[in-house]
Amino acid sequence: MALTADVTGKNAKAAAPRRRPRTRVLSVGDKLFLAVLIGVPLLALLAFVWLPALASVGISFTQWDGIGLSSIHWVGLQNYKNIFTNYPPFWPAVEHNIIWMVFTALVPTPAGIFLAYQLDRKIRFSRVYQMAIFLPVVLSTAVVGFIWEIVYDPDHGLLNNALGTNNPSGKHYIDWLGDPHLNLWAVLVASAWRHTGYVMILYLAGLKSVDPSLREAAAIDGANGRQTFLRVIVPAMKPINVTIIVVTVMESLRAFDMVYVLSGNNGSKQGLELLSLLITNNTVGESPRPGYGSALATVLLVVSLAAIVTFLVQNFRKERQA
Repeated sequence: MALTADVTGKNAKAAAPRRRPRTRVLSVGDKLFLAVLIGVPLLALLAFVWLPALASVGISFTQWDGIGLSSIHWVGLQNYKNIFTNYPPFWPAVEHNIIWMVFTALVPTPAGIFLAYQLDRKIRFSRVYQMAIFLPVVLSTAVVGFIWEIVYDPDHGLLNNALGTNNPSGKHYIDWLGDPHLNLWAVLVASAWRHTGYVMILYLAGLKSVDPSLREAAAIDGANGRQTFLRVIVPAMKPINVTIIVVTVMESLRAFDMVYVLSGNNGSKQGLELLSLLITNNTVGESPRPGYGSALATVLLVVSLAAIVTFLVQNFRKERQA
């Protein structure tokens, strides 16, 4: 009888329905909070990024003085035709943007990675070095431009005084920002000063997240420090590498603030022509041509998207093949 009762009790427990885990139902307040949390940034993105971008693309096919909507006239591809065939600063600006991108990829980016690798080895005073190298990143690019404008001043600047080339009547007087053969490289050095710290802090954060067991396994296999970094750590930091490449390309194509300051607010100074400066000069200059400036902005947008999308597609394709 006792055995029968025990079996019956077990069957009853087995037959009893299992309790489903409780699912929390969002209240009206929760839904409102989520709507605000997601909706406000989305509306801001649409209002301040996508709508102006689409409007700029539309305006690029028109001729407009920027005063009244009634003065807008449709000209089709005429603005683009003039840019490519009858606008002398355009091709030098394209060349300078390419030089900017190549220089940034080959000089400050590897320098930032090298500094991050050295600081990750826990050398003495690493915190002080991090702060000193990262300090330019905290400053705005316009402020960095003002700092380097003082350094490059031909008469009273730090560089010419140190080199003894600050005498206007002297043989070796150097105008770093006025000479069209030197000013672009001078601005690139100023930009590299800031970009190096930015890359360093990104890569240093990535190095801190690398699994220590990877280093230990490489050391057991007999790899030295350089081999461990190139063959183990760099592949493990692929997301950071992608981020750095994208940031480098975008920073090179949208360079504006520092160049605008160092060029003396002159958007078409010889030797410092950039697409971003030409856009500003044509959109809000002394004789604004919003249609022309919008066409230049559209060209820059297409170039930026083409560079980034091409790189990402190739990167994802390699991941799938692997």
